[in-house]
Amino acid sequence: MSTTQTPPVLAAELAQAWADIQRYHPELPDLAAPESLIGESSSACGHELSFERLLHEAVHGIAAARGIRDTSRAGRYHNRRFLAIAEELGLDHPEEPHPSSGFSLVTLTPEAKRRYRPTSERLQRALKAHSVATTSDTSRTFRGPAARHGSSGGGVRVKAVCDCGRNVRVVPSVLAQAPIVCGGCGKPFRIPEGVGAAAS
Repeated sequence: MSTTQTPPVLAAELAQAWADIQRYHPELPDLAAPESLIGESSSACGHELSFERLLHEAVHGIAAARGIRDTSRAGRYHNRRFLAIAEELGLDHPEEPHPSSGFSLVTLTPEAKRRYRPTSERLQRALKAHSVATTSDTSRTFRGPAARHGSSGGGVRVKAVCDCGRNVRVVPSVLAQAPIVCGGCGKPFRIPEGVGAAAS
C-alpha cells in the first residue's frame, strides 16, 4: 500500500467511524477534516489516534454543539462538564482528576466496547495499515545532531539586524524566503554584508 493512498483511506475510515458515533448521538456535528487527526497525538488526551481517542474528540464536538466550555488552561484541563458528556458517550474515568489534564484520560466502558466493536476493529486495521505504509526502516540512516536535538537542521544561524539596532539569529535561507519585520521600527531584518557570505 502506498503512502499516497493511505491517508485518504484512513481519513475515510475515520469519517465512517465518526458517522457510527453520530448514529447513537445525532447532535454530534460532522467531522470537518478527518485527515487532521492523522499523525497528530494529543498530550491532553493522553494517547495516540484510536477509536477511544475519536470518541474523546466526539465529546468535545458535542460540548461545542451544546455551547458548553468543557476545558480550560488552553484546552489542557478537561473539567466535570467534559466528564458528564464523556459518560453519555460510554467513556469511563478515574475517580480523581489529573492535576494538569483533569478528566482527559477516559477509557471505553464495557458496554461501549461491545457497541462499537466492529467500528473499532475496522479503524484499528486502517491505523495499522497506515502505520506500516508510512514507517520506513531508519535503523541504517543517520541524520546528524540536528535530528538528535530537535533542531530543524536548516543550517547555520547568523545575526540579522534592523534599522533600530535590534538583531535576531536566523538561517540565511529562511530570511531569503520572506522578510522578517522588526516589531520596534517596522523595517525588515537584514544580514550585514560579509556575514551572509561567511555563513555560505
